[in-house]
Amino acid sequence: MDIIHLLPDSVANQIAAGEVIQRPASCLKELVENSLDAGAKRVQVIVRDAGRTLLQVIDDGVGMSEMDARLAFERHATSKIREAQDLFSLRTMGFRGEALASICAVAQVEMTTRRAEDETGTLIEIHGSDVVRQEPCVCPVGTNIKVSNLFFNVPVRRKFLKTDQTELRNLLTEFYHIVLVYPKVAFTFVHNDEIILELPAGTEKQRIEAVFGNPKRNVYTSAFVDVNTETELVSIRGFVIKPENATRKAEQYFFVNGRYMRHPYFLKAIQTAYSGMLSADYQPSFFIYFTIAPEAIDVNIHPTKTEIKFADEQAIFQILMAAVREALGKFTLAPQIDFDTQGNIDIPLPKDTPVSRPQVTVDPTYNPFHTRGAIYPDRAPKNWESLYEGFSQPLSDPITPNTQITQNTQIPLSDSAPIWQYKSKYIFVQTENGLLLINQHRAHIAILYAQLLEQLTHAQGAMQQLLFPEVLSLQADEMILAAQLLPDLQAIGFDLEQLSPDSYSIQGIPAQLANQSPLPVLQHILQQVRERGADTQAEWREQIALSLAENAAIPYGRSLTEAEMRDLVKGLMALPQYRHTPDGKTIVSLLTDEEIAKRF
Repeated sequence: MDIIHLLPDSVANQIAAGEVIQRPASCLKELVENSLDAGAKRVQVIVRDAGRTLLQVIDDGVGMSEMDARLAFERHATSKIREAQDLFSLRTMGFRGEALASICAVAQVEMTTRRAEDETGTLIEIHGSDVVRQEPCVCPVGTNIKVSNLFFNVPVRRKFLKTDQTELRNLLTEFYHIVLVYPKVAFTFVHNDEIILELPAGTEKQRIEAVFGNPKRNVYTSAFVDVNTETELVSIRGFVIKPENATRKAEQYFFVNGRYMRHPYFLKAIQTAYSGMLSADYQPSFFIYFTIAPEAIDVNIHPTKTEIKFADEQAIFQILMAAVREALGKFTLAPQIDFDTQGNIDIPLPKDTPVSRPQVTVDPTYNPFHTRGAIYPDRAPKNWESLYEGFSQPLSDPITPNTQITQNTQIPLSDSAPIWQYKSKYIFVQTENGLLLINQHRAHIAILYAQLLEQLTHAQGAMQQLLFPEVLSLQADEMILAAQLLPDLQAIGFDLEQLSPDSYSIQGIPAQLANQSPLPVLQHILQQVRERGADTQAEWREQIALSLAENAAIPYGRSLTEAEMRDLVKGLMALPQYRHTPDGKTIVSLLTDEEIAKRF
């Protein structure tokens, strides 16, 4: 009995859709890229319920004929390439001919399109790969495609979509990848009938400012310097942030030939160029645009087309690193001295002053270890060799505190055990087994984290009203994230009220923050949740508690009384996990009696 058979087209399309269309953001990417390939100068994206209910893209591109409109939804139907050789000289965003077929396989699609030379357009409606209707219609030049009820026939895939706020952030992230590289195209993004972004056509710097800038803050792009270099291999232009303006929240974008890409190797080149210029945990923001011959890259690696292979990555690495270093060097505050250039410094001398060559006397027989006494007999130490007796053997290994304290390790602590503070940073406690070293700041973080997480769970956060409310200004994607976190932020003690589409008024803060400014704390919370990909309520609650604990914990440099130190140590040891902070940093280390004895 034969067991191998061909899959129906509808099933094959659903399988292909699993790779190409993973979430609403994937659908947006494919549709907007098609609009750009069609020569659109204005693109409007309309989203409802973060793309679950509706994702609509309207453009003013060239449109399609009746035959092309029907053929466009077939698998591997494309106008971008004709033969395999064309894959090595791609100049369009799309080329596989899989996107529309994949979208139709898992959604209900309606499209109207018309060319400028046609009197009427074409309407075509497809549900789950089945053509429902196709007929002439009246419509403007360009294409209007509506994707409704994404994954309506794949309930398992629809079930695993994230929350609306998370999917909306993913949509905006994908939208940024496109709009930043096409500044001459006007874009509009509408969600649930509210305009989130409206971007007019302009320059690259204007587009960056429109996306990431905020009228209530300083000009965002003023913190960047231009990068521009031309070689036979590659052209590199863009913007990198000045070292003094770097933050922990970094916007890092690579584009090649009008396409967003991820490239860890080139990221290393930029980080190397910034070596020694940034504080710990700070990252450089940058927007780098590569222009290279299409045959020198391969974009046909993954359906998402964000992983790109370069024919000569090592050479481009060096060019990129040198270009960034040159850009940063031009804008350093201290003047640089070029030791290879002569005659650049003019020293005024009186007229007719003779200039003679300096004379240097050299004693070729001088040896500081054998002849020093002969030259300077009054300075030569007597029997200096005896000073180094006993040092012929290497010193023993330095002390290495025993950080391998397992959770089951019992460290008995007596209420009367000697305890003291070292350099207002560490607490030392004498134990039966040795000396216990505790990082006071991290210990307090662990204690506060447990308390805050408990308060979040039961909505028992204590609030302190501000005498003068402060205004928190955010970008579009940050506002979406803030709305997602708002119930938990209020539960922990923040009193926030939305003032405008891009700002909140802060009228109260958690009691743990005392008199600290809430602005950096809230910005740190949003940054941590976004960077660590916290998608569930449990995950972002952990990040909220950790961020608050880090800001409210006892700072380094604060002197503690003996009672405060003992309370801190008792609170730490009462935790089920006292060895490390929630993000994995070591809190305690035991220096055993044996390790101390090794030094003597």
